[in-house]
Amino acid sequence: MEARFVHTDWSFSSRTGPNPIEALHPYPAKFVADLPRRLLDILPVPRGTAVLDPFCGSGTTLVECQRRGLPAVGIDLNPIACLISRVKTSPLAGGLAATAASVVGEAAGRQEAAHIPDLPKLDHWFAPEVQLALAGLTAAIATARPDHRDALRLALSSIVVRVSNQESDTRYAAICKKVRAADVFAGFHRAADRIEKALAARDYALAPVAVLESDTTAVSPNELGGDGRRVGLVITSPPYPNAYEYWLYHKYRMYWLGMDPLAVKVREIGARAHFFKRNPHTADDFARQMKQTLELLRAVLVRGGYVCFVIGRSRIHGRIVDNAAIMEEVGRSVGFARVFSAKRALAAASKSFNPSYGRIKTETILVMRWTGT
Repeated sequence: MEARFVHTDWSFSSRTGPNPIEALHPYPAKFVADLPRRLLDILPVPRGTAVLDPFCGSGTTLVECQRRGLPAVGIDLNPIACLISRVKTSPLAGGLAATAASVVGEAAGRQEAAHIPDLPKLDHWFAPEVQLALAGLTAAIATARPDHRDALRLALSSIVVRVSNQESDTRYAAICKKVRAADVFAGFHRAADRIEKALAARDYALAPVAVLESDTTAVSPNELGGDGRRVGLVITSPPYPNAYEYWLYHKYRMYWLGMDPLAVKVREIGARAHFFKRNPHTADDFARQMKQTLELLRAVLVRGGYVCFVIGRSRIHGRIVDNAAIMEEVGRSVGFARVFSAKRALAAASKSFNPSYGRIKTETILVMRWTGT
């Protein structure tokens, strides 16, 4: 096993690019699928157990487990992340593009009567014509076929930033894009068509996947199967201090879908706002949050089971913090022993709302094993 770790190019420098299911929806700092795929190649998953990703994000680990016929469980605080993960791993009834066309027709015919939600700085970020189109789509989706609603909501979510005045997903500046209602409807229909084709192209049986929308640090073992210890392997990349802000990245997507981004912000691990308030968070807060996470993993993991973390460093008020070292120390304190660690290069194109994050060029793959009873 050790040789397979050592002889792997963890930067995956020869990677050719994402497959269609990975590209269903924008998401920051998501796993390259090669990472969980390779970890699943190397590490055992005992028969009758599931793989857990306690910070599942856009569901890359869950999809790779499903490709292998392995049951999986994902947890994430962010409702957009959970929506993406559910759609990627659930069956889809045929006819989504036709339903999307029906939704567009209904939305186009009821724009003047559509209820526009009370969003902060609404006129700054969305042209009036775009507001009416998005409001019409959300209302029409709410009455669409129940077995298509999640996929339709994902299609809408995927275009929100593109049709807004926001310059890009990682550039929080307003520019004039001259988007018309027809552009919103066409973009939504294309997104639904893309989702339907990507899901229809899945050539593997859909092993069971559960997605829990929750703060991982507050999840109890009973929510993951109690004392049965049915988790055989953990593969995840936790959010870490002062790097990506997932709530901000998806802020207006959440607003348009009737979700609460500010509630996510309050509990999001590592959000920059926590480090610039009157009593700011420190690396000690991250250590505490990871200890809570590892205690949950210890409670549900089979004896001798492995946990794999992909984690970068942080810059907090000018000081570089080695989050992998924190994770290893916390792990040791609750009964996990390091098996392997290695650095991997981050993609040069990785972007964030936080400019200082761009100066972090590597992240660490840390594999630990639970040695307790």
